[in-house]
Amino acid sequence: MPLKTIFLNPPSFENFDGGASSRWPATREIESYWYPVWLAYPAGMLEGSRLLDANPHHVSADETIKICKDYEFLVLFTSTVGWEGDQRLAEAIKAANPPIKIAFVGPPVTTSPDKALNECSALDFICRREFDYSVVEFAQGKPLNEILGISYKLDGKVVHNPDRPQIEDLDAMPWATKIYKRDMDVTKYNVPFLLHPYIALYSTRGCPAQCTFCLWPQTLSGHAWRKRSSDDVAAELAWAKQAFPEVKEFFFDDDTFNIQKVRTVELCEKLKPLNLTWSCTSRVTTDYDTLKAMKDAGCRLLIVGFESGDPQILKNIKKGATVERARAFAKDCHDLGLVVHADFILGLPGETKESIRNTINFAKSLDCETIQVSIAHAYPGTEFYDFAKANGYITNERMEDGGGHQMAHIEYPGLPVDYVMEMVHKFYDEYYFRPKAAFRVVWKAVVNRDVPRLYTEAKAFMKLRSQRNKAVKATRAQQAKATTPAKAGA
Repeated sequence: MPLKTIFLNPPSFENFDGGASSRWPATREIESYWYPVWLAYPAGMLEGSRLLDANPHHVSADETIKICKDYEFLVLFTSTVGWEGDQRLAEAIKAANPPIKIAFVGPPVTTSPDKALNECSALDFICRREFDYSVVEFAQGKPLNEILGISYKLDGKVVHNPDRPQIEDLDAMPWATKIYKRDMDVTKYNVPFLLHPYIALYSTRGCPAQCTFCLWPQTLSGHAWRKRSSDDVAAELAWAKQAFPEVKEFFFDDDTFNIQKVRTVELCEKLKPLNLTWSCTSRVTTDYDTLKAMKDAGCRLLIVGFESGDPQILKNIKKGATVERARAFAKDCHDLGLVVHADFILGLPGETKESIRNTINFAKSLDCETIQVSIAHAYPGTEFYDFAKANGYITNERMEDGGGHQMAHIEYPGLPVDYVMEMVHKFYDEYYFRPKAAFRVVWKAVVNRDVPRLYTEAKAFMKLRSQRNKAVKATRAQQAKATTPAKAGA
């Protein structure tokens, strides 16, 4: 028997959506959670294992420590934002259960393995990049010095084993949905723009796009695009449809689902007979014919990273797309009846007050059903981080407010961080307080019988909005006080 193993997406902060579940780890404006898909694969390879996704199931740090007393091996997916709390949690788990072996996985330990091992005494080893087979081999008894892709301490010195090749045969991996059925309550997972309940899974790994800010392709999944066979994906969804009759929507949370037209159309042909409602990520470079094939196969919604409405910023971040192409893509989606959730980021390289205004106007002209406005975060291991660090633009390495909420931590000349924070909420206000947009949100809630959900989400968002506005005012008051000259004789 392998070591009795628990895979943990930790309670880094209250209501925190991070680590194994999110490319952009944070406590959301509205409580919502993605699935910890990364942890589901190795959990499916080890008999007697458990996947504990703490925050969606409201499992506290103290409860997590108690649960871990019954296990021999802990695999914890950490995040840059949650690192300090995750380290303290691991040390508490080790204190409560000294024999337990602990491995950290995720971007922070990939980019800074020495730092992780030197800072956290509870760690037995860390895994760099993809970790599925590394942790399984350890649980099955393989010695540390024979496991590829890990780092550990030996006689006080950090040892880095050779890198592990990326996994090519994704069909050989377990189905994540079977682990959801075994270990998780799918009704606990809510994303405001997806139908509830929903389930997320991957059909590919990696992303060939070169976006400078994007975390996972640069630190975890890589740029090499690898795909499951369309038969394997369709078979999993057919099984999941029967196993989860309460689920209203399936979401392909791939880095980029439809980047290859031939494969997308082929998969759509396999999905069409299943009569499913599904959604996915998409780039604006997807053409009309591919979008039509997706719509015909049951696709409802696309999450699209427009990022900015400023042409120069799109070039700066190597987005590989133009404002003109984004407009054409949005029109195609509207014409086909595909819903678009549009993502934008404020504070990317080259951002100015003028470019922020361009992006807000651009978003309103696209008129997508819903939007998300994020604050640019320069995560270690990304090209964006190297740029911001080299130019002295990083003002706060922690990136969060003490509760996991995003805080601006990049400051360019003429663009203070408090201005960026203020404009995030002006962006939301200008977008959603248009009569057309407000009516659309309410009407959809009525049609989908989600009015109580909309009320809860709106209340949570307005509370955080108020807190952030107060923080901006407090920052400006402190700045004004610091620049006020002292009176003579004072």
